[in-house]
Amino acid sequence: MKPSWLNKNIKLKDCQRMEVLLHGLNLNTVCHKALCPNIGECFLQGHVTFLILGNICTRGCKFCSVPKGKPAEIDPDEPKRVAEAAKRLNLKHIVITSVTRDDLKDQGSGLFAETVLRIRENLRHSSIEILIPDFLGDEKAINNVVEVKPDIIGHNLETVPRLYKEVCNGASYERSIKVLSTIKNMDSNIYTKSGLMLGMGEQQQELLDVFYDLRKVECDFLSLGQYLSGGPKQYPVKEYLSPQVFDDYKEKALDYGFSFVVSSPYARSSYLAQEYLRRGPKLFEND
Repeated sequence: MKPSWLNKNIKLKDCQRMEVLLHGLNLNTVCHKALCPNIGECFLQGHVTFLILGNICTRGCKFCSVPKGKPAEIDPDEPKRVAEAAKRLNLKHIVITSVTRDDLKDQGSGLFAETVLRIRENLRHSSIEILIPDFLGDEKAINNVVEVKPDIIGHNLETVPRLYKEVCNGASYERSIKVLSTIKNMDSNIYTKSGLMLGMGEQQQELLDVFYDLRKVECDFLSLGQYLSGGPKQYPVKEYLSPQVFDDYKEKALDYGFSFVVSSPYARSSYLAQEYLRRGPKLFEND
């Protein structure tokens, strides 16, 4: 049974305006596909995380609710529709993520880049954040997204190295760290960000070691949230961490040198995404 601090209700009426817009433009969101518990809160405030490259993932990660299987062909008009949605919503900070597309030669990086460029045509003064898969570590693919200079490039480590084989099918902790390192080496002015789910059986020292690894490659931002299983076929929750534990981990992460950290049971990598640039760099400048 979930503890009381995880009894967050989703009010579907709060989602109606956003639902109509997204349906009309035939767009996917990670908010829907990953069964995010914050969907009502974010949609009511006009915040959304666009999911591009279709809605079928080529990986079989056991923590994720996004459907897995053989994906359809990519839609070349999708960047234009994402940009149109961002314009209609007058978004000041736009977040785009994707399913993993190991079947594509460029891992989908070209469509990410095109989406950023399209948004910039419509909303020149808005900030853009992309949350990318590992692109199989392909540096050419990584460079495709670095070249269009989004304000933030995120790549989630998800969990500690010991749990990767059991939880993150097809992924590699070392490769993911290298992705974040490569981004910074290509353009040190782009902020990098990562996220971790807690309650999967990780130990405190393992988590602190991940903090160290992320800061070693100059990762700027971090999100920490409670893992919530989406059903019996997914990896089970091993522990529910209290809000106080999340507060403690936030302080520890800041001590390692992250410029901004969101850490709470309901935190997700794109939750309060607009706050990272607004508050993080200021904190960083004051260090």
